[in-house]
Amino acid sequence: MSDKSVEILDSTLRDGAQGEGISFSVQDKIHICQALDDLGVAFIEAGNPGSNPKDMEFFQEMKRIPLASARLCAFGSTRRKEIRCAEDANLQSLLAADTEWVVIFGKSWTFQVTDIIRTTLEENLAMIRDTCAYLRENGRRVIYDAEHFFTGFQADREYALKTLGAAADGGAEVLSLCETKGGCMLSDCREAVSAVVAQYAGRAKIGIHAHNDSGLAVANSLVAVEAGARHVQGTLLGFGERTGNANLSCIIPDLQLKMGFSCISAEKLAELTPIAKRVAEITNIALNPQLPFVGGSAFSHKAGMHIDAVLKNPAAYEHIAPESVGNARVFLMSEVAGRSTIIEKVQKIDPSVKKDDPVVSEIVQKMKQLEFEGYQFEGADGSFELLMRRLLGRYRPFFKLHYYQTNGVNPRPEEGVCACAQIKLEVDGQIEVTAGEGDGPVNALDIALRKALCRFYPAVSCIRLTDYKVRVLDGKSATAARVRVLIESSDGDSSWTTVGVSSDVMEASWLALCDSFEYKLIKDIERHLRRG
Repeated sequence: MSDKSVEILDSTLRDGAQGEGISFSVQDKIHICQALDDLGVAFIEAGNPGSNPKDMEFFQEMKRIPLASARLCAFGSTRRKEIRCAEDANLQSLLAADTEWVVIFGKSWTFQVTDIIRTTLEENLAMIRDTCAYLRENGRRVIYDAEHFFTGFQADREYALKTLGAAADGGAEVLSLCETKGGCMLSDCREAVSAVVAQYAGRAKIGIHAHNDSGLAVANSLVAVEAGARHVQGTLLGFGERTGNANLSCIIPDLQLKMGFSCISAEKLAELTPIAKRVAEITNIALNPQLPFVGGSAFSHKAGMHIDAVLKNPAAYEHIAPESVGNARVFLMSEVAGRSTIIEKVQKIDPSVKKDDPVVSEIVQKMKQLEFEGYQFEGADGSFELLMRRLLGRYRPFFKLHYYQTNGVNPRPEEGVCACAQIKLEVDGQIEVTAGEGDGPVNALDIALRKALCRFYPAVSCIRLTDYKVRVLDGKSATAARVRVLIESSDGDSSWTTVGVSSDVMEASWLALCDSFEYKLIKDIERHLRRG
């Protein structure tokens, strides 16, 4: 490996699983493992087989699922104090996981040794050395995680360095310096990593494992690489215990596009955003739109002057090409957007429309009128496209509503059911009447509409409502206030947002829901026509 190559170890399945609200099933872990392998990371730290049956089941399942290039790692601690490695149940679980690589953590801070695990400093060194050697003797390759290294380095520099020496003596190939409490400043990180590189770089690869309690996990990881580290650990989306881990979706493009290091191939880097979305979907979290590089807002522009400049030359306001990380440029629609923004979007539907075409003014005026009424299009790309299509004559309704009704159900007949909905609609002269039960009236209406349309448009079966937001627009009007509903939907490959406004929250929800289904159907038709 060249000096400009950096190994990436992703700990989403281990450290990330410690994040609040994060829980992976065995199948979730397998899917995330495959996604990370598709991204091209060097190592996947997948859990502690000695800590719970689920992790052990995962490692047994993965024996039957080959990975293209990533190396799966089991994680565990050094042997317990005053016990032989062969008698340590945790180490036996690591061997049973049958991974070529094992990540072992041990203590670097004298306080942790004497006051937490309550043993002698010499016994701690022996625990580290013995464990690494035992694993090597049993055919494993070892990454050593020096827990609390930076705190330990400040408290007792000599001893902290000795713990790394013990791991290297035992045969560890990587010495990863853990910034466990997340409070290290950049200058302190640089000093510590530089000292370790100077002493041990000839014996092992030096790594960094940073936490984000001071908001510096990414910065400390980059500083460590500048100081000579060539192995970086983190989680793809930054989640983890407390405030999270170093965010690899930031670190990888920073290293590769800004600092000239190689982490993954350029082809894999172009898959970063879709894979980030995939991992978020499996984890059942909403991807933060303001995440650098992979967030939905990372390359979004709203001000008319900014948009005009970006249309002339993207370098005016973009630090990299969105496509290099698999993302896309977005021009947000609002009252501050210029005509250039409208034209750019209109021409995707009808390339023949020019800037001075009367329909452009008509679209601008309609948009401003609707925004005055409470609509908001900057976060509702699906509804805005449908608005343009209606005014451009490029729209046809897919169904005609006769009626819908919703009712609450108490007591709950079963878990996840507290409302029902009935709907009657018409498609090409054919009437369909269906009902749905759900966890709330909007969920029930969504289910009923999907059931009604599936016979005519099977593609709607894959639409999933992923987010639902309601905002009261005029609090002074109390229960008569107008509300704005935003619905985010996904078909597994892409996502879109639609909006509805009304003084009736169910009507606003219905308007947004209809737009969501129609947007999906229009996109499918156009995709079919392009292929045909």
